[in-house]
Amino acid sequence: MADIFSVIADPTRRQLLSLLLERYVSAESATASGASEGEYSVSELVGHLELSQPTVSKHLKVLRDAGLVAVREEGQHRFYKIDVAPLEDVEDWLIPFLSADFDTAEEDALWDNASDAVRSAAATFGQNVGRRAAQTSHAVKSVTEDLVSKLRR
Repeated sequence: MADIFSVIADPTRRQLLSLLLERYVSAESATASGASEGEYSVSELVGHLELSQPTVSKHLKVLRDAGLVAVREEGQHRFYKIDVAPLEDVEDWLIPFLSADFDTAEEDALWDNASDAVRSAAATFGQNVGRRAAQTSHAVKSVTEDLVSKLRR
């Protein structure tokens, strides 16, 4: 997993991933404009990033080696699209940090002074948020699995 962090630590590679993600997400509407299946050609990426072709190709190779992009060759042209599957490891690692409660002392003091009505409302709200989070997590996992299966075709 450490390798993926060094790969995505580079701002140029993150920018490449962002471009590829945008193209992939808008692939259905982009098909009408000539882009196929959420792909970018190397020359299109070079144009967006305003970097040299060898520099962009070097970064794409690093992303490809990490499994974050797939390449399709057509003659001398290379077309890249994102593969989000390796980012699931990053997400799994990151979620506990995002949900950690780092400042509980102030919250404990607030709860000690809260009325029963406030506590009841908070509990109900928390249950609803928990249900929504679980539903959203399931929906995201379903969409991610669908994207991964489409990317692998």
